[in-house]
Amino acid sequence: MINTTATNFRKNLFGMLEQTIKFNEPINVITKDGNAVILSEEDYRGLMETLYLCSIPKMRELIMQGLTVPLEECIAEDKVTW
Repeated sequence: MINTTATNFRKNLFGMLEQTIKFNEPINVITKDGNAVILSEEDYRGLMETLYLCSIPKMRELIMQGLTVPLEECIAEDKVTW
């Protein structure tokens, strides 16, 4: 995570945003009234999806259980029926 002051962030806005977008590097902007974190849209959407999935009862346990299944026992992506 990049830590910067609001003044420095303002001076380097375009470059810092570009780095956040390209490399998914969050920026912690420090101000006298508190801090703000800048995320790429990709990271934000991933975070929201994770929160959504964790809000479904037992979903976390099912995902963790699925991670233990060997790849040989998994169905190929092109064979999945939605």
